[in-house]
Amino acid sequence: MSLSYVSVLRVPRAARPFAATLVGRLSYGIVPLALLLAVKNAAGSYAVAGGVMALFGALSVVLSPARAALIDRYGAPRALPPMAGVYAGLLVVVALLTWRPGAPVALVGALTVAAGACTPPLGPVMRAVWSALVPDRALLQRAYSLDGVAEELMYITAPLLVGVLLTVSGPSAGVLVGAVLVFSGATVLATSPAVPRGSRARAAGGKGSAAPRLRLRGIAPLRHAVLVTGAVGLGLGSLELLVVAFTESLHSASSVSWVLAALSAGSAVGGLSYGAVRWRSPDRVRLPLVAAALGATLLAAGFAPGLPVLAVLIAVAGLFVAPALTTAYLIADASVDEGRRTRAGAWVNTAFNAGSAAGSAAAGLLIDRLPLAVCFALAAAPALLCAPLMLRAGVRGSRQAGAPDTGARTDAVSGA
Repeated sequence: MSLSYVSVLRVPRAARPFAATLVGRLSYGIVPLALLLAVKNAAGSYAVAGGVMALFGALSVVLSPARAALIDRYGAPRALPPMAGVYAGLLVVVALLTWRPGAPVALVGALTVAAGACTPPLGPVMRAVWSALVPDRALLQRAYSLDGVAEELMYITAPLLVGVLLTVSGPSAGVLVGAVLVFSGATVLATSPAVPRGSRARAAGGKGSAAPRLRLRGIAPLRHAVLVTGAVGLGLGSLELLVVAFTESLHSASSVSWVLAALSAGSAVGGLSYGAVRWRSPDRVRLPLVAAALGATLLAAGFAPGLPVLAVLIAVAGLFVAPALTTAYLIADASVDEGRRTRAGAWVNTAFNAGSAAGSAAAGLLIDRLPLAVCFALAAAPALLCAPLMLRAGVRGSRQAGAPDTGARTDAVSGA
């Protein structure tokens, strides 16, 4: 770890909320897989389990900005523990119902979907904490990069833990462990001195208790970041199925795991490297360039002659994943005032997750109908097509600002 990342970890009051967030995020890697298996065992049907989990994921993604708005309005210490408590409580009930055969499928499905609506926004809250603790933009870039890489490692570790739990007890145990982790992490995060109090969030909104509204239409930099991040999500959401289809076409389906591991490894390396550089170009210019590089690599992957070349290209694509997300979060942070940072970050996160879900669905429909090279090209197209438009807008915005970088935050008009 370079000295720059050591300095991030040494930021006063940062270690406790960061560690708490990682504990909670580990749950987000464990719960979906464990829930899927628990619901499947209860229903005896992959179709039912898949439908329930699709609704769970959809509500978790679509309602993310609304949950973040509650954090901005009331403050994490007041809003986060009840949210996490309801989410964890629903998971505990599902775990107990599915522990033995014969669970009522309709009830299990309803409770699972309800839990998705209550998923606490730990990532957006932690990024708002980083923003409050780290006024220096270069160090904030490193903090976001470290945060993203650590989250990636949590998602790599979580399936391994689920495998252990399946061997020892069953999927319901995984759901229960996930509930404990998310509630513990959210509680420690909410009680951390680094988390802004509710009064600060209300003060940012002016009169009354409501925080200022956030409309993407009125904040061009944030809108551009959301669009580019959604395009990146579309490409990456398609990629997993495309890699599966590629390996199966070569009669080497077992290789899919290490090809996708190359993506995660590339993302970790890219995120750490990107965060350590003090960039001179503006964030709004870098984001579409990084997205275009990712799209170009995905396009090239469609023409890979074999698995080794595919793995290398996928690893190269991974180099741009964490930098794209880091830059989008930096833009979101700089585009709004303190009372809307949690929501701004949640919009970026929502765009990525929604794009990923849409990309996965689209790939599933197209793989059997089109050549794989064409499918890879279609996966790359959103990032490649939006990059020139967003780059032009970013350059124009930077010229209007009259500054070489986005080091100073620009507060949007209240209520925009």
